[in-house]
Amino acid sequence: MNSENFGLSEKIVSSSYIRQGSEARRSHEQLIRLLLDQGKCPEQGWSESTVELFLSELALMDSNNFLSNCGVGEREGRVFSSLVARRHYRLIHGIGRSGDIAAVQPKAAGSSLLNKLTNSVVLDILRLSGVRSASSCFVVPVATGMSLTLCFLTLRHRRPKARYIIWPRIDQKSCFKAMITAGYEPVVVENVLEGDELRTDLEAVEKKIEELGPENVLCVHSTTSCFAPRVPDRLEELATLCSKHDIPHIVNNAYGVQSSKCMHLIQQGSRVGRIDAFVQSLDKNFMVPVGGAIIAGFDEAFIQEISKMYPGRASASPSLDVLITLLTLGASGYKRLLSERKEMYSVLAQELKSLASAHGERLLHTPHNPISLAMSLSGFQGENDKAVTQLGSMLFTRQVSGARVVPLGQEQTIAGHTFRGFMSHSEVYPCPYLNAASAVGITRDDVTLCIKRLDKCLKTLKKEAAKSVPPEPFQSQEDCASGE
Repeated sequence: MNSENFGLSEKIVSSSYIRQGSEARRSHEQLIRLLLDQGKCPEQGWSESTVELFLSELALMDSNNFLSNCGVGEREGRVFSSLVARRHYRLIHGIGRSGDIAAVQPKAAGSSLLNKLTNSVVLDILRLSGVRSASSCFVVPVATGMSLTLCFLTLRHRRPKARYIIWPRIDQKSCFKAMITAGYEPVVVENVLEGDELRTDLEAVEKKIEELGPENVLCVHSTTSCFAPRVPDRLEELATLCSKHDIPHIVNNAYGVQSSKCMHLIQQGSRVGRIDAFVQSLDKNFMVPVGGAIIAGFDEAFIQEISKMYPGRASASPSLDVLITLLTLGASGYKRLLSERKEMYSVLAQELKSLASAHGERLLHTPHNPISLAMSLSGFQGENDKAVTQLGSMLFTRQVSGARVVPLGQEQTIAGHTFRGFMSHSEVYPCPYLNAASAVGITRDDVTLCIKRLDKCLKTLKKEAAKSVPPEPFQSQEDCASGE
């Protein structure tokens, strides 16, 4: 209610009570005022009532919620189901206009304000997480793979002669398909084995640039967050190479926002060389439903160019989800989650190391990977790796999600390119292994249950293997004496 309505209320209920209610309302409005004024994630999270008040007031600014609205167009924000309307807080018009996902809609001032504020709050969080010099970002309502495609398509106008994208190998289908979908030929650069870690072959990357000709290379497509024993690419060195050869550099930072190390690599890469854009998933970093990503960078004009490449309007759901989440968490709440994640990484590493040792295996030494861990499965490697693959299905049926078992020698063909040793990021990794990750939101109970169930599965596999070994043939004393 406004001040006039509060004044009228004093004729009905005691003025002291009404003034108290007015002050309570003003405390909510003060939080909203600070958000509108600063465009930053609040330090302390908001209550649900403040979030709902804010969203309700935004929705009332959209034409579909005007009491006297008369819609005669083809897109009037009509929603048949009241359940659907409530699910979206009656913010029905989406974001952007046909020519620009970041543009303001005349029919939807509230949804447009939501879009602008979300991008501003998310940029604040990216800076707080370590990429301090990021200048611009926007939430796009597609996941990481399609967001990468959007970046590549935008570069097409700047580099019309280019045919290739140089890509240090990472065995993840969507980032490979992103290049194919954009119409480019991925040039796969195999990683080099350093100890247990798979690292960027910088010499091979530069050789490919010189071989193909810099003008024929659209960009270098590097990766931060990945499954061990693959570790983040050498971003600083790659950024320097890109700057030297005047080649764009796009970084797949899928779940790297939650890692200070990944974010530091991006910050340093932009400082010493060239990073044009970095892309991250909303669900993996902010615990919201799948379907959104953030495209960010250091040149505001280029990020705006990417946003204008998106055809048509877009769903506001990913923006709404991440804004609600960040307003509820606040900057301090998100930083607390990141700190807890890092702590649980150490716990998971120690527990996996102890378990591996108990089963004659070892935790692979991958200190450059800040999120994912790998445990060898050398003792379960048979002629066809049946025990290794069986372990994966055993864990899944026992409700251990996210753990990956990687046998040797698998092949996978994607868009005509055959990957040998698929899932291991290498053609010649020396042993099969199991992955586990400490991602944002993981709890100690998750770790404890995973280790307990994994231990039982490994013991079961060993028992089954012992039963399948045929007994030694009986030998008489004469046989033994003759050495037969």
